[in-house]
Amino acid sequence: MTPARKKRIFLISIMVIGVAIATAFALKAFNENLMFFFSVTDVKAGKAPAGKDFRLGGMVVNGSFKRKEKSLAAYFDLTDNQSVITVYYNGILPDLFREGQGIVSKGRLRQDGIFEAEEVLAKHDENYMPPEVAESMKAKTTPAY
Repeated sequence: MTPARKKRIFLISIMVIGVAIATAFALKAFNENLMFFFSVTDVKAGKAPAGKDFRLGGMVVNGSFKRKEKSLAAYFDLTDNQSVITVYYNGILPDLFREGQGIVSKGRLRQDGIFEAEEVLAKHDENYMPPEVAESMKAKTTPAY
């Protein structure tokens, strides 16, 4: 093999290794930031990942909202018309947040079965419902024949 050919093979090998490393880093970052949506029934059935962040959607149960005295911490129940789960959120809720409306929250499930939300997203008008919540609610209320 000539020295020029050895040099070319070496450079090509370095480029292939570099592309492989870059691809590995990109896939790792993608997998770490991937976040799945689960309905309340799915979470109650144990389908949600333990110790990992995920999105939870449903309707806020009327009469379930409670705020701690002199605090931003709030508890409310979320339902998909089949199951109910308690959500804890410590922060400022969106202006459009209210009972009886669809929301999507991002967070993780605690050991005691309460969903601890890092972020709560509320619908922006009376006709809108997050697509994941609408599909989940439709699937739970449609009778099977």
